[in-house]
Amino acid sequence: MTAPLLLNVTLTTASLLGLIYVGLMLRVVRMRFQNSVSLGDGGNPEIQKRIRAHGNFAEYVPLLLILMGLLELAGANKTSLATAGAALVLFRIAHAVGIHQPAPNAARFVGTVGTVSLIIAFCSYGLWLSFT
Repeated sequence: MTAPLLLNVTLTTASLLGLIYVGLMLRVVRMRFQNSVSLGDGGNPEIQKRIRAHGNFAEYVPLLLILMGLLELAGANKTSLATAGAALVLFRIAHAVGIHQPAPNAARFVGTVGTVSLIIAFCSYGLWLSFT
C-alpha cells in the first residue's frame, strides 16, 4: 500500500524541470566535448552561452520549487499551482532558447520576466497564506 501523494503538483513540475536541466547539461557537455574543453568555456562564446543557460536554470529553479512545495503543503489552490508550474516550465524553456539569440530578444525577456514574476507571486501567496 502506498501513501497518498502530498505534493503531486510540485513533483510533476520538478520532474519536468529536471528533464530540462539534464537537457541543458548535455548541451554543455556535448559542446565541450566537440571543442576539447575540459573545464570552463575555453574562450568559446557558444559554450559560455550554454553554461549560462544551464547555470541560470540552476540558480532560479530550486527556489521556485521550494516555494511551490511549501505553498502546496500550506494548502494553496492546486489549480493555481499547476498553472504556475506549467508557466514556469515554459518560462525556463523560453529563457534557455533566448539566451542563444542576440539581445534583445522576446524569448529571453519573457523567460526572465516570467520567472521573476513567479518568484514574487509565490512569495506573496506564501505570505498571504501565512497570515490568514
